[in-house]
Amino acid sequence: MIYRRAIYLALAAVLLGALLLFAMNKATPYEEVIEHGPSPQVRSNPYLAAEHFLADQGRAVTRTESVTGLVDLQPDTQVLLLLGDRSEMTPRQSARLLAWVADGGHLVFVAERLWNERTASSGDLLLDTLNLQQYETTEGRDGKDVADRIASAEKHPPLTRLYLENENAPAYLAFDTDYHLYDAGKKAHAWANSAGATHMLQLQHGNGLVTALTDSWIWQNDNIARYDHAWLLWYLTQDRDVTLAYRTEHNSLLQQLLRYFPEALVALLLMLIFTTWHLAQRQGPLLAPPDRGRRQLQEHLRGSADFLYRHAGQRYLLSNLQRDILRQACRRHPGFETLGHAEQCEILAKFSRLSIDSIDQALRSLAAKPASTAEFTTQVARLQSLRNAL
Repeated sequence: MIYRRAIYLALAAVLLGALLLFAMNKATPYEEVIEHGPSPQVRSNPYLAAEHFLADQGRAVTRTESVTGLVDLQPDTQVLLLLGDRSEMTPRQSARLLAWVADGGHLVFVAERLWNERTASSGDLLLDTLNLQQYETTEGRDGKDVADRIASAEKHPPLTRLYLENENAPAYLAFDTDYHLYDAGKKAHAWANSAGATHMLQLQHGNGLVTALTDSWIWQNDNIARYDHAWLLWYLTQDRDVTLAYRTEHNSLLQQLLRYFPEALVALLLMLIFTTWHLAQRQGPLLAPPDRGRRQLQEHLRGSADFLYRHAGQRYLLSNLQRDILRQACRRHPGFETLGHAEQCEILAKFSRLSIDSIDQALRSLAAKPASTAEFTTQVARLQSLRNAL
């Protein structure tokens, strides 16, 4: 039995070895490159390649995410690339930024709004102040031979040409040809044009320089290496330090939580729902409805007396009884209230047939210090006897 098992094991080992040799002869090694896409730093910074390019050129590059402290930069040594959204910029901030340019700074910004003929403004504070206007071109929008034009644009994209003095060939740039910049104030001294539009204007503002662009996508990570995009960035920033502002708007706390912690928010919401459901459950049996039977008059009177005794005090109850006795006496003897205390006691003794001493004690007010229960009860009894006698 053991001998047969050993033979089976040997045959299985030989068969396994033969299969391994066959697989090794047939297997061919190869290399495969797996692209994981851009790194998180590249995804979060669309102008990271531009920053590295400027740093390689010897520029000091500073990145900022706020327009508040931009005017604190040294104007004669700085160029500001304002490539982010400016919808939250206030008129005061815009005026201070242009004053910084007038002191010798160089501002490069992207036009954000189109010119509105009806309101005679665009709503872009920088464009309106500098008397620049942006329009949407109509080239290629009429619907004739659209497919042919798209195919032609893919093979030969429309390029913007920038001509410089003492240069034989222009610089080629791939701006978006759907937009056109117009210098309404006739102050621009340099510009870059495509076949039917202007995409860059440069003009003096005080002692500084302003460069307006229709778009800045030419300097983003995927496009800066194309055509002369990197050269234009070098040309506009030469001999100056660079401050780059491309993200001036920030997500709210709720937006960041929804983006980075959606599972935690869902779990928190479910926990709140279940907690509310648990606390809303009724615990124990139903309470019986209260008895709606009416109380007796004696219970109401006693309850009212107890309430007055607790909140008003002894002096208030006794003074009410005394005033009631005096009212009845005045009713039976006109002019009673004008008499002295001794005369009042004599008249009350005559009416009630009680002794003058008991009447004097009944009408006497209690001391400021609360009386004992026995004294208070005795005083009430005297007043009730006098009132009943009247």
